Amino acid sequence: MSNRLDMKKDTNNRKDKTKYDGPEKPDAYMGNDKQWVFRALVLAFIDMCIIAISFFFALMIRFEFSYSHIPLSFLEGYLHIVPLFMVISLVVFYIFRLYHSIWRFASINEFMHIIGAFLVLTVVSVIIHEVYEIKMPYAFWIIGLMLSFALCTACRFAYRFIRTGQKMLEQRGSANGDERVMIIGAGNAGRMLIRELIMSSHLHTKACCIIDDNPAKLGRFIDGVPIVGNRNDIPEMVEKYDITKIVYAVPSTSGKDRKDILNICKDTGCDVSVVPGIYQMVDGRVSVSNLRPVSIEDLLGRDPVVVDNDGIHSFLQGKVVMVTGGGGSIGSELCRQIAREDPKLLIIFDIYENNAYDIQQELKRKYPYVRVETLIGSVRNTNRLHYVFQTYHPEIIYHAAAHKHVPLMEESPNEAIKNNVLGTLKLSRIAAEYHVKKFVLISTDKAVNPTNIMGASKRLCEMVIQMMNRQTETDFVAVRFGNVLGSNGSVIPLFKKQIEDGGPVTVTDKRIIRYFMTIPEAVALVLQAGLYAHGGEIFVLDMGEPVKIDDMARNLIRLSGLEPDVDIQIVYTGLRPGEKLYEEMLMSEEGLKETPNKLIHVGEPIEMDDELFEKQLVMLEKACTSEAKDIKQIVASVVKTYHPDLED
Repeated sequence: MSNRLDMKKDTNNRKDKTKYDGPEKPDAYMGNDKQWVFRALVLAFIDMCIIAISFFFALMIRFEFSYSHIPLSFLEGYLHIVPLFMVISLVVFYIFRLYHSIWRFASINEFMHIIGAFLVLTVVSVIIHEVYEIKMPYAFWIIGLMLSFALCTACRFAYRFIRTGQKMLEQRGSANGDERVMIIGAGNAGRMLIRELIMSSHLHTKACCIIDDNPAKLGRFIDGVPIVGNRNDIPEMVEKYDITKIVYAVPSTSGKDRKDILNICKDTGCDVSVVPGIYQMVDGRVSVSNLRPVSIEDLLGRDPVVVDNDGIHSFLQGKVVMVTGGGGSIGSELCRQIAREDPKLLIIFDIYENNAYDIQQELKRKYPYVRVETLIGSVRNTNRLHYVFQTYHPEIIYHAAAHKHVPLMEESPNEAIKNNVLGTLKLSRIAAEYHVKKFVLISTDKAVNPTNIMGASKRLCEMVIQMMNRQTETDFVAVRFGNVLGSNGSVIPLFKKQIEDGGPVTVTDKRIIRYFMTIPEAVALVLQAGLYAHGGEIFVLDMGEPVKIDDMARNLIRLSGLEPDVDIQIVYTGLRPGEKLYEEMLMSEEGLKETPNKLIHVGEPIEMDDELFEKQLVMLEKACTSEAKDIKQIVASVVKTYHPDLED
């Protein structure tokens, strides 16, 4: 029955390309700053004095501190060689950026620069010794270089040690008024954070102790701050050190560990902040200004999503990509991540002009060199779609435009069919007509054994794209996932608004559970699934462990500094029409196959009669455009796993 053409090409083996990270950043120092120039000149003068004194003392040491015993030829050699060596040293020091660093933050990196510079100067000294007519004693070079290295290092690090000592004394002197902080994590992030707290007395924040699960670190110190225990010791140490704030400084930890430790911290009643993830930190550096409050995402216990960035970049670079519903929560994040991959053209297509305008302006600021066309229109308008495809010729389509709100669609079922099903049908037919290479439908776990019209409409959308895949050259696929945190119409914004209003927080049922994922995670996996697609697949995203909505509501209340059932009441309102206690990700007939990414699975297409389905689509179109009251029954006759409550 299928007339699926053999002309489809395998897009799985794509050539990797180096990802463009934007223009090179300028040096961290200000080359035209008068204060910096003055400091650099002073340091250069000190370096010249150090070199002159060091090599003179080298001669004195060689001849047992008796100036009269130094041969005249060696004194003459000193006067000829040392000025030349000073000039060469200044050039080498400049090349190794010894005049560019901020020495109050001197660390191992600056020390390695000094070592590198003196290794070069050692080679220079050997060359001078060999070519110069006056052969200075070997001790002159060896002792001179050693003294110069020691003094140059000392003068640079002395400022940091003096400054740090002053700050520690200031902190001790003003400790009574300072916020007392516990740092979780004795790694690089924790070290950087402690160093900044010590150097920034104006923050009035004192690092009092460190918690780390590595038993080998127990009893050690970082910049004078003791490592006092592991995660189980947090409550005791909060009491012992009179802690008022906890900073979680382990950006690369697993999701489970983060969740467990933050739950312990949350129960102490302290203010809790976290450092950003390793991909959000600029140049891998941690700053107090980067700290953010604990969010509900931190408490999900999810590990960071890993995708093939090079493969996605190769897939999208230089392509004309269209995102329908591009102003929505999922669509706008698709636009952000696609814009990073340097497409030839990004088309934002949305019926709501305010949403489309917001993401357009954001992309102009962040990616000024990416060509973006923002078009207002509906996927139900065939003439508008024809114009868009004739004008811009999109190669890849991400179809995110849809009505998604379950209770509202239960009240307006005909609109769910018009927008979701017929909109997808019209868009997919035009995509095939204009030879689009790949069409990715954003679907939902509510399409599996649907109990509401919204879920049933998305199941019909999946059936449409599988039918179109069999009949055309375009690769049609769907990506199915659960709830995303913070999306329009999701439960999190509702809970936050109810908490801001003083409660109560409404939960439909104490037992209800849902799968959750952050919007950036879900979109990254959608892009990855598009890379794997050959046509006809329904990709299912691994949403992790299900979360009880009741627990999520209580965590949000605690994150707001309040106590559930005391400050904010939780009211159970009963399941809404069409709502399930739990969602399923896969129908039993679909089976499951793995992909190279452990978070993406493939459900096998279910056999269906395309000719019959096309007739049913015509029937559905007539029914919903005439506002049929029995539309749910008609949908149930097509989607056999949909059993609506028809009592109303």
